[in-house]
Amino acid sequence: MDGQAAKPLLLLLVAWASWPIFVGSLALEADRLHPVVLLPGYGCSQLDARLTGEFDPASAAPSCGGGVLEGKKGWFRLWNNRTALQEDPALLPCYAELLRLVYDPAGGDNRNVPGVETRVVAFGTTRGFGSDDPASKNGCMGKLVQALEAVGYTEGENLFGAPYDFRYAPAPPGQANREFSCFLSRLTALVEHASERNGGMPVILVTHSLGGINADAFIRGSPLSWRRRFVKHFVMASTGAGGGVFLLRFGSSTSPPTDPLSFANTTRSFASAFSALPSPRVFGDAPLVVTRARNYSAHDIPEYLRAVGFSGDEVARYVTRVLPVTLGFGAPAVPMTCVNGVGTPTPETLVYWDGDFGGQPDEVVYGDGDGGVNVASMLALNVLIGADPVQDYFKSRLFRNTSHVGVISDGFALERLVSEVLEANRAIV
Repeated sequence: MDGQAAKPLLLLLVAWASWPIFVGSLALEADRLHPVVLLPGYGCSQLDARLTGEFDPASAAPSCGGGVLEGKKGWFRLWNNRTALQEDPALLPCYAELLRLVYDPAGGDNRNVPGVETRVVAFGTTRGFGSDDPASKNGCMGKLVQALEAVGYTEGENLFGAPYDFRYAPAPPGQANREFSCFLSRLTALVEHASERNGGMPVILVTHSLGGINADAFIRGSPLSWRRRFVKHFVMASTGAGGGVFLLRFGSSTSPPTDPLSFANTTRSFASAFSALPSPRVFGDAPLVVTRARNYSAHDIPEYLRAVGFSGDEVARYVTRVLPVTLGFGAPAVPMTCVNGVGTPTPETLVYWDGDFGGQPDEVVYGDGDGGVNVASMLALNVLIGADPVQDYFKSRLFRNTSHVGVISDGFALERLVSEVLEANRAIV
């Protein structure tokens, strides 16, 4: 092993060996902590909605007719409003339709159904993460926020949150992408504000799951001079370089039956539905979906999408809007640490013998990963980011016996994740 390769390993071993002392020392010097901006995972950002005069339940959202939305004046909580759905189950299909996106061919962009306006709740803070369901807090950075506060971080002073509308996704340069572009502009302003509030210190971006894909697009789309000025470190948790096979299960849902996102016509409409599909750069020709008639690899995803019922226009949008972003995932050219869990059975091949994709697979072949992201996707980070000449500093950490959510919620893994944030504070790269 040469000196260049040994240096990150040495840093890793030193940080791990000295973790309890390290945390204690930084907790006493909170004013020296670099500001942190958190980006949560899929479904962890709360959304409000309001209806305009253009809203017509008969055409835009038929299940919202018959007075279902009676009394909904002004802004109301659309996602994730577990309390309202428990009190009035009739809202469930209506809310699912209000969440649905439609594609505007004239504008070449995704938007809400006509007459529905939405907004992200509490941007700039972590108060918009999660929902009114306590069970979802752990998967939405709740414990991570507490752990960071325990070592000296304070909400609104050096700890900030960047919730986003998880229905939207990055698109290639030059393509219309209004909502996601607005999010990127707000995130730019938030990073600059966090830095200014902390004496000009650059920011540490900490992400989970889909938040990592969005942050990678954000950083790489920013001018290099801006990145070097405002981004000290990028800590990306539970995100691989090539997505996960489990997301190919379009015909079935593992979501609770009371979850609006279990509605296929809702999730299928989201631009983000395709964001983390397996990348051909990572999975190559390996059979990911198997039937008697044929196998589908990552290269065959357009054909697979047609087979599971997506229209020709939807498949074309995957090819032109999503696939270029997937293939372009790469080095942000700022110091980066990737943290992932392994040792959890993770779908590697889906078997539908008769080609009926409308229900559960006949068989699922499992491999290693975090339950959602395959280990092949994690290991590809070392090649697609770590080996890129523009990436001066890169480190990948794999936590044994840790799930996708466990990276940000399980005690042992959570401590080690926080130690990586603290290490990023003191690292000189």
